[in-house]
Parts: sequence; C-alpha cells; structure tokens
Amino acid sequence: MRFLAIPLCLCLAGQAFGQDNSGIDRLTTRDDLRGWEPIGRVDIDNGGFCTGALIAPDLVLTAAHCVIEPGGTPVDAGRITFRAGFADGVSLAEAGVVRTIVPTGYRNIQPAPVEVIRQDVALLQLGEPIPSAVISPFAIGLPGDGDEVSVVSYAAGREDALSWQRVCKVLVREDALIAVDCDVTFGSSGAPVLDRSGYRAKIVSIIAVGSELDGRPVAVGMELPVIVDALKAALRRGEATSEVETSTPDATAKRIFVGGGSETGAKFVSP
Repeated sequence: MRFLAIPLCLCLAGQAFGQDNSGIDRLTTRDDLRGWEPIGRVDIDNGGFCTGALIAPDLVLTAAHCVIEPGGTPVDAGRITFRAGFADGVSLAEAGVVRTIVPTGYRNIQPAPVEVIRQDVALLQLGEPIPSAVISPFAIGLPGDGDEVSVVSYAAGREDALSWQRVCKVLVREDALIAVDCDVTFGSSGAPVLDRSGYRAKIVSIIAVGSELDGRPVAVGMELPVIVDALKAALRRGEATSEVETSTPDATAKRIFVGGGSETGAKFVSP
C-alpha cells in the first residue's frame, strides 16, 4: 500500500466522512470467512505481501505495484504465492503463480498521477486452478449508485488474518477512479472494494493508494471491467509481464486445503 497525496482531480474538500462507518472484524474461523474465501494474501518470497482476490479459478486480481518494482523491474512470478483465506498460518487453499500481467503503460512511481492509478491493476495466473467447488471466485462490476462499500484486506499489524470493514463510504467517483474512507494501510494494496447490494458481493474496485484527510483515512481505486478484460485478453494471447519457466520446479503450483499450514516472513509492501 502506498500512502501519498490524493490526486488533485478528486476534489474532496467539503466531503462528509462516514461517521457511521463500521469497525473492523477479524476473520479467522470458517464461519467468519464464509463468503470471503476468494480473498487471500499475495506473498512475495523475501519480499512483502499484498491482498488479492480470485476472479477465476486460476486468476487473482491485485495491484500492479505489488508485482512491479519502483525501478520498473517485474517481480519474478516464481516468487509469488497466493494464499486464499489465510488465517493464523492456515490457508483454505494456496497456489504458486506462474504468470503475471500488468498494463503495458503502467509505471510504479510516486506520487502516482491519475493515469497511473487507473492502471494500477495486475492479474496473477496460478499454476494450478483452485476449483470453484472449493472457492467460488468473485465477479467484477462497475460501482453502483450507493454510497456504501466493504473492504476486506490484510494489512501491517493485522497481517495474520483478514480484516473486514463491513461499511465504509464512497467519497468521490471521478475520471474512472473511486475514493473511499475505508480503514486500509500497508499490505492492503490490491484489496477488493466490494458492493454488497446484490445477492453476492461483487468487486467494483481495488485499493491502489491511500492518504489521510483531516485525520481520517482516504483510499483510491479504479474502475475495473475494461482494464481487467484487456489483461485477460493479453494472457490469452500468451503475453506476460513475468513468467515462470516451465522447466523449473517452481512452475508446479501447490494447493493446501484446510488443515495445511504455511509460513511466511512477509511483513508489508514498503511505501
């Protein structure tokens, strides 16, 4: 998660922050995680972590700056593991990443201008799909007309289990960006912003950058359908930002279901 000035185009002055925002619930048991199983921790070996969510059995959605170094070097896909529903050392399922894809024009720079934030999206292709019968992926959609969303994420200080903020407020929608006053911090990059107005929650944005305004958190994400469709098409064409060589042992994904444990030294993605 990167903390920086909110883009100038998002005119937040005078916006009312959500005093009615809910607190944060820690999700640790199977009952707690019900409905949020597709969300997991994106762990980078000898690196940090972000938050990601399954949007297909073999595709994880997260932020581009999680897999692109500030100098522009892609993080080796073989160093990345997705741990769905990770809580206190146990994952509901986990798999290694074999390919990553980000928009060709994306640059990991700070402060990030609006056009960069709009492209701060990555897809991670898993080496072995997580069956939908085990975890049903989320759908992607456009933000609705309501002013309430939910965010489920990992973060520094609460990296061992998902945290769910049931209700936070949409502050501004502008230029295909969305600003919310959700409680996020380092490690929350890529966390899904969820519209829960329908039968099942859908992802309407992901957390890209954050800051504070008048002592309250503000986070910014982007609209997803167009850019996610473009990244899926690029993967179908065989394009990748980083790809594991199939001859290497790391190309074989692993999957650990409930009862399996995993360890990680990941702490957070540096600002």
